[in-house]
Amino acid sequence: MTVESLKAGTGSETGEVLKIGFSDGSQLSLKIPYLPDEYRESEYFFPGKELSDPEERALRFAAACYRAERAALRLVARAEQTCRGTSLKLQRRGHPAPPVAAVISRLMSLEILSDERYAVRWLRSRLGRSGESPLRLLAGLRRRGIAAAAAQEALHSVLDFETELALLKGYLTGRAYGRACGPNGRAYGLKREGFSGPVIAHLLEAEDAAAEGEP
Repeated sequence: MTVESLKAGTGSETGEVLKIGFSDGSQLSLKIPYLPDEYRESEYFFPGKELSDPEERALRFAAACYRAERAALRLVARAEQTCRGTSLKLQRRGHPAPPVAAVISRLMSLEILSDERYAVRWLRSRLGRSGESPLRLLAGLRRRGIAAAAAQEALHSVLDFETELALLKGYLTGRAYGRACGPNGRAYGLKREGFSGPVIAHLLEAEDAAAEGEP
């Protein structure tokens, strides 16, 4: 296989995208960062160059990565994505796993994909809802492919004392949660839902003070 034509991409992709025509009449577009380091020099490929099998495979792999990256960027343009979710969506659209893995790695390095950023935004969108608890929020993140450590870190970053107290009050809205079990039983149940001891204690103390003030 011989390189018949070679030109750079245009616009914002100038310098990164190559459009290559081959001696069999086929053409492909690829992104240079997906090539092995030794193939990235500007003069490495040129019209008339006879390609070895490894070189041709590298070009076709980089082209597959470029196609997958463009699809990934369309997903990101619509909404924040997780790494795992993007990978699954791309593979369901017919992109092979090895190029998808390379694309996910590159977009993470560019911070176009960030599980941490996704987790924080998702959590903030849920904090105002009744019935949520730290345990349920963590489970929601895990179902979306966020690693346990990243989910826990994101939750810690959004839950200051006042925010967690508001979350607890929302969780208890419309519930007679464990009142028959007494304060110790309620505290145990709320701890199982992931609420912290200081926030639980504050709420119970406020309830006791309110009860003492009732006629």
